[in-house]
Amino acid sequence: MRSIGEMARDGGLSVSALRFYDRAGVLVPAWVDPVSGYRWYEPGQLEEARLLARLRRAGMPLADIRLVLAGWSSADTDLVRTLLRAHLRHLEEGLSDARSEFSALRVLLDHRENVMTSLRTTTVQLSFPAKELAAALDAVRFAVSTDPGLPMLGGILFDIEGGNLDVVATDRYRLAVARSGVTGHEGQREQVIVPTALADAMRALLDSEGPARLCVDGDRVTLEAGDRQAAGRCLDHGFPDHRRLVPLADRRHALVEVAAFRQALAAGPVRSDESGAQDLSVLKVEDGGTVTLCADGDDDPDRVAVNRDFLLDSLAAGARDRLILEVGVPTAPIAVRRPDDENAFSILMPVRLED
Repeated sequence: MRSIGEMARDGGLSVSALRFYDRAGVLVPAWVDPVSGYRWYEPGQLEEARLLARLRRAGMPLADIRLVLAGWSSADTDLVRTLLRAHLRHLEEGLSDARSEFSALRVLLDHRENVMTSLRTTTVQLSFPAKELAAALDAVRFAVSTDPGLPMLGGILFDIEGGNLDVVATDRYRLAVARSGVTGHEGQREQVIVPTALADAMRALLDSEGPARLCVDGDRVTLEAGDRQAAGRCLDHGFPDHRRLVPLADRRHALVEVAAFRQALAAGPVRSDESGAQDLSVLKVEDGGTVTLCADGDDDPDRVAVNRDFLLDSLAAGARDRLILEVGVPTAPIAVRRPDDENAFSILMPVRLED
């Protein structure tokens, strides 16, 4: 017999995914300890687990997976082959439709292209308290993308407008925004994307109480703090308009004690996403402002699932003993805000539960 941990390791499925497939009646353990509830699997079920993992990676719906597993060991494989062909045809049709739509979108983008987004004809110079920018960079650094396929997200946006400098980072699944006050800028809105390595070098200079100075000249950005300097080229890309992602309505708010909440997340129940690749925490915020971590079997319609590691990172970046957690409908982003600073917050995309 194999334990659930051994089955997960050898079968290519997470432990939480195996628990889900047990509840769904797709891959039921051969024996469950009546006292501990621990699941055990027969050796022959390993092939089923590996087959299930392959089908899920291919995106096959659970209803069809049930039939494939049921017919896999049959002498007549017509049903299985038909289901595989049908799913492949469905994927190919979807890919063809997507290619057509994306081709049309590329044409629209070509018409909207503006070379001025990558060329600067003015020099921007401004100053700000070093500690403020340091705190702002610390609040957003965790959300910077490391995906080489999205180079435009591989840095931190410096968004300068009026007397404010907003720093923004996103990797598509989470977004973080923080603000520092600036002086010396009275022109139009300016935006530059500072590469991650350069942003980290800038942060290392911001350990003093005095002012720091930022200069943007063409595609080059320079930060001076005291007698030290960090400089380099900006990323030659556009950055998504983060302001369009921020308005969030119809939210339930909860003020959480960060240390206790982090401990509860680390020790609390964990669910699986559709692929079984992420550990999810499922949250529910009551009208009175109480946060509940939902266990297996809780089917409350207001529960929201989020990547647990992303939420823990966001809580750490909040840098406060107490933070405000905002939760809406299950398909809406989760927000983490500081009670004393409305301009510093992070947004986490929800994750779809298998059920």
